[in-house]
Amino acid sequence: MSKFSNQRIKKVTAYTPGEQPKDRRYVKLNTNESPFAPSPYALRLARLAAADLKLYSDPECRELTAAAAEAFGIEKDEIIFTNGSDEALNFAFAAFCDENNGAAFPDITYGFYKVFADLYGVPTVEIPLKDDFSVDVNDYIGVYKTVFIANPNAPTGKALSVGEIEKTVKGNPENVVVIDEAYVDFGAQTALPLIKKYDNLLIVRTFSKSRSLAGGRLGFAIGNKELIADLNRVKYSTNPYNVNRMSQAAGLGALCDSEYFDYCREKIINNRNYLSMQLKSRGFEAVDSLANFIFAKKAGVAGKEIYLKLKEKGVLVRHFDTPRLTDYVRITVGSKEELDFLLEALEEIL
Repeated sequence: MSKFSNQRIKKVTAYTPGEQPKDRRYVKLNTNESPFAPSPYALRLARLAAADLKLYSDPECRELTAAAAEAFGIEKDEIIFTNGSDEALNFAFAAFCDENNGAAFPDITYGFYKVFADLYGVPTVEIPLKDDFSVDVNDYIGVYKTVFIANPNAPTGKALSVGEIEKTVKGNPENVVVIDEAYVDFGAQTALPLIKKYDNLLIVRTFSKSRSLAGGRLGFAIGNKELIADLNRVKYSTNPYNVNRMSQAAGLGALCDSEYFDYCREKIINNRNYLSMQLKSRGFEAVDSLANFIFAKKAGVAGKEIYLKLKEKGVLVRHFDTPRLTDYVRITVGSKEELDFLLEALEEIL
């Protein structure tokens, strides 16, 4: 770190992304990407858009916004597209949090919430999950802070019901409640119907998981038009051309190709059930997940040991070396072939 960096930056512990080693070919089950290629229609539109890369992208993402508004049953001014859902979360912290209006989120959740809070100098309250890793919404009623909840949560995969989310939103009328639905398409209930009822609910989603566009970096936020106007103020104050031409085109194709989306999502859900069953039959304790990953541990075997030995065998999973999580590994739900390779490697290790 240079001598010129400010004190706030010096205090920030940066987010650690999942490793992307290039030393060999791995079965990559560590960053919750889709095992399926993007929609053929998405790829076709992206290739066509590449011809105009000499021109700036549309800052309003008009074609994509119109298609999304129709798909989700919302108005065009109730959605904003961003460079991945991380940028939507970044905008939310910038717009709705400061040194006087803090943030509240679970102590075990997506690591970027804490990073953004530290980056902006936002005081935080990290609320412990219950012993079974579930969120108790009663802990979030009247916290007088901007609330961030991933639903399903990461890295556990556990989800809240719409009723529980509504209780949280209703219990914080003077603060924004951000529901991060990165994994909602794999079986959890979306809070989307509530945005017409509450002016303090913001839903954040991504095309990285269920729509196979992790490399395209495309996310979005949905809320009432005043909240979206706040996020647009941040966007146009920092990076108005935040979504490139090819990502906008690929997103449009992915959104329109509902048949392919449903096929891939169903396959991942089936593979998740298969992986969970296979792990439990081998003596693992697996958290019931509604995401595209399984959080599991094996009694008597350290999570880090499983992670390292799988890596030696060419399989990447995620390990979090913190007290409540250290026994576990998080395993992305891949293709059936990838999961069988993982299970064979586990047999050899155990």
